[in-house]
Amino acid sequence: MCEIQNDVNKKGIGTKVVPVKEAVGMVMAHDITEIRPGEFKGRAFKKGHIVREEDIDYLQRLGKENLFVLEIKEDEIHENDAALAIAKALAGDGVKMEGEPSEGKINLIAARDGLLDVKQKALLEFNMLGDVMCATVHNNTVVKKGQLVAGTRAIPLVVKRVVVEQAVKTAQNAQGVLRVKEMSKPKAGIVITGNEVYYGKIKDAFEPVIRKKIKDAGGDIIGVRFAPDDTKHIEDRIRELISVGADLIITTGGMSVDPDDVTRFAIRNLGVEEFIYGSPVLPGSMFLVAYLRAEARKYRSAEATDSHTSELPSFRTSELIPVLGMPACGMYASITVFDLILPRILAGEKISRKEIAELGHGGLCLKCDQCRYPVCPFGK
Repeated sequence: MCEIQNDVNKKGIGTKVVPVKEAVGMVMAHDITEIRPGEFKGRAFKKGHIVREEDIDYLQRLGKENLFVLEIKEDEIHENDAALAIAKALAGDGVKMEGEPSEGKINLIAARDGLLDVKQKALLEFNMLGDVMCATVHNNTVVKKGQLVAGTRAIPLVVKRVVVEQAVKTAQNAQGVLRVKEMSKPKAGIVITGNEVYYGKIKDAFEPVIRKKIKDAGGDIIGVRFAPDDTKHIEDRIRELISVGADLIITTGGMSVDPDDVTRFAIRNLGVEEFIYGSPVLPGSMFLVAYLRAEARKYRSAEATDSHTSELPSFRTSELIPVLGMPACGMYASITVFDLILPRILAGEKISRKEIAELGHGGLCLKCDQCRYPVCPFGK
């Protein structure tokens, strides 16, 4: 069992009466009311308060010469000590406590910007213990430094030591139930496909949408390429962007089932390691995720004219470059499956069919008159 620190008096059982001057370090067994005629009537001290040296004069002014105090047994622990122990164990990398425990409760906040990762099985195991609890915001929430991510507390005033030790062990086995993963700042390349745009028949509407999303993620667009509905042309434009330093490729158009929608075939032709087409999310059912080995950086197109090419660091050959295919809904829907997946990609998560399939629960956008994402059920 884990060792839990507890400086509170643990001798005896139940409550006892002690002189106020001898009560320092002991736990009040009841509320103490203060009455100032015509001014104030209310609680001066709450049940569970640990008496401090500076409280003695105040208590005596309230007419208290003796106090009822709790006697915490050897196998028990006070709520604040319990909260401190479990909060330390719950907080993984990128998460920290906010202040000190109060009335058995303490908040956990993000220690940095990033993506919140909640180990949900460990959280369930923790909350199944009873007498301790932890409530979190949703997994995969993008958070800012200082943002509240969870609250935890000991529920009764005095908790059995074995429960706290088991709670701590559960959290420690998970190496922290909560962590905030750092998100990389992408150097994205965009390939906009479609004969209508390529030959100037219609104006592209994808580029400004994607630019804003990448900028909001702290990244840069290092190149935009246009391609007709021709697989070889699309393949070349993707390779070209990778060769000039793109570590994320975003393609638009050519994701539906029309005969001339060939973008997904061009991506597959590149020899991707993983290829997932289709998602159980609306909007975004024709979304695509694939991964391309960084050996593609060896390619150099005669049309690669980016002036900063030589300044970009080369990738390790083992690195995978995500390729995201945005369907047509990305032009007109402010939030789509793209917005659910991009932060996870930037946090270093490898997206497989399983991660995509899990998005079906909560994957229906309600198309509210005023979008309040992420303060809504979409993606949760």
